[in-house]
Amino acid sequence: MQQGFVKVAAVTPDIQVADPFYNRESVLKGIKKAAGEGAVVIVCPELCLTGYTCNDLFLQELLLREAKEALVWLMEQTVELNALIFVGLPFEHLGKLYNVAAAINRGRLLGLVPKTHLPNYGEFYEKRHFSRGMPEPVPVSVTTDVSAYMGTRMIFTCKEYPTLRVAAEICEDLWAPDPPSTYHALAGANLIVNLSASDETTGKDIYRRELVKGQSARLLCGYVYCSAGEGESTQDIVFSGHNVIAENGTLLAQATRFANEITYAQVDVERMSAERRRMTTFESRGQMDYCYQEFSLDVKETELTRYVDPTPFVPSDMYDREKRCEEILAIQSMGLKKRLAHTGCQSAVVGISGGLDSTLALLVTVRAFDALGIPREKITAVTMPGFGTTDRTYDNAVGMIRCLGTTFREISIVDAVNLHFQDIGHDVSVHDVTYENCQARERTQILMDIANKSGGMVIGTGDMSELALGWATYNGDHMSMYAVNCSVPKTLVRHLVRYYADTCGDARLADVLYDVLDTPVSPELLPPEDGKISQKTEDLVGPYELHDFYLYQVLRFGFSPAKVYRLAKRAFAGSYDDETILKWLKKFYWRFFSQQFKRSCIPDGPKVGTIALSPRGDLRMPSDASVNVWMRELETL
Repeated sequence: MQQGFVKVAAVTPDIQVADPFYNRESVLKGIKKAAGEGAVVIVCPELCLTGYTCNDLFLQELLLREAKEALVWLMEQTVELNALIFVGLPFEHLGKLYNVAAAINRGRLLGLVPKTHLPNYGEFYEKRHFSRGMPEPVPVSVTTDVSAYMGTRMIFTCKEYPTLRVAAEICEDLWAPDPPSTYHALAGANLIVNLSASDETTGKDIYRRELVKGQSARLLCGYVYCSAGEGESTQDIVFSGHNVIAENGTLLAQATRFANEITYAQVDVERMSAERRRMTTFESRGQMDYCYQEFSLDVKETELTRYVDPTPFVPSDMYDREKRCEEILAIQSMGLKKRLAHTGCQSAVVGISGGLDSTLALLVTVRAFDALGIPREKITAVTMPGFGTTDRTYDNAVGMIRCLGTTFREISIVDAVNLHFQDIGHDVSVHDVTYENCQARERTQILMDIANKSGGMVIGTGDMSELALGWATYNGDHMSMYAVNCSVPKTLVRHLVRYYADTCGDARLADVLYDVLDTPVSPELLPPEDGKISQKTEDLVGPYELHDFYLYQVLRFGFSPAKVYRLAKRAFAGSYDDETILKWLKKFYWRFFSQQFKRSCIPDGPKVGTIALSPRGDLRMPSDASVNVWMRELETL
């Protein structure tokens, strides 16, 4: 459970209708198997100790007594298990019958959560037998030796790991307009379990899955839905054992239907806490007369088996990726379109290096001009060869400009920079940061002055990954009049350019774009070696796929360095060794903190995803914040 990873299990046992003695053995078998696999929260189906389909047999005193005895027996048999366990049974209190979820832990009955919303349609006539559960917990007796509280407003909190807070609802409760889980979440629960007996009809599994995913997204929680399966009566309906586990709208696992299996997943409750911290519209309502029951677990480091996406900014599904690329290009171009229309600009200036970022900026600018009906000739695409420019990037820049029909200008910066070196007394043979930044600032000066001369604006090319690392020259390529790529990470820039190449319908342009994609990322500020790029960005600051992963985990969830490192090891297993991952993680934190001053004064630009670095809303961070706390934890890894 360390760092928030909690292994959960939904257990659908084989049962016999109205046979608690048989069912308790079957339920225990599934519980022990799940616990043996490391699950610490184990959920069984609705009314699993008797079977959901007992109908009027629920009115038989003997069945109710046997169900209670089965519960007590399960408590005795699970004393040594390291798990919080939920099982369903009918329970009588003050002459009324309730459909309840019993929470047990290490031989203790923690509480009984009754069902709130009782269906009374189709084959479901629960109101014939059961009463609506009371919200406020009341004391009840199971036997002379076993008592607990019963009510819907119950949350079970882990003594050793208080971040884990679990609450329960039962089947129809989720399908109702006002689910109890909503109130559970607002009272602090971050893991909801649902004991269910949902019959199977054509297409219902899709609706059920989306319902669980949607509720987990609305409540910013993990959600474990465990349904009854084979063994229930098939007199009129069939149950498939369709278990679903979701986290904040993402499906983590689901059962094979009609198989009666155990479904496992690892839920990250720390991630849910992080989501709630950053979403101010998720307003906690405090305890709201809730009963908080403590349970005990051995806190161990869960072996991480859940999938960790190494490219969180890039959709893994090809269809989703293409849809996302089109959407992002539309957002970028619409942002620029509005700025052009507002300022009355009829021209734009883009510096084209032949690299990915400037390529994307030009493609976006073309889309904006097309949308405004302004001729593409009004876009001045400027190549500015310098000391590090190679034939490959130059040819790609020129070819792309020609294919797109924009105005081409070539202005060498060599003479101007050499003169500047003389003015400031810099030795041209010293290839230090001054040597590099002078070139970047000269290029920006050229672009700004051409924009002034043509009554246009300079379109920024830098991406979000560069902003995060501060990989930009202050008041050089750091500056523009509108930065269309400012919230697009480097890993996504590549996919946007590839998508454009695949869909543009121009074979010549596509060939140029594909070659740009194959070119190493470089600022080309140092002289080439044998005509090839000598300065490769990722050799200096590290692989962008690692930095984008770090950026996402740090800003999206606020995870600690230790957790980011652990996730990265899982995500990049087989691609990078642990030493390399840690090396660049240290570099990320150092650069992210030290370079905030550049982000404090970046140009306007459109936000395209959940993460952005604009100081005007998305990242309000002091430029002189200390990185010491983070670096100290990194040194312990």
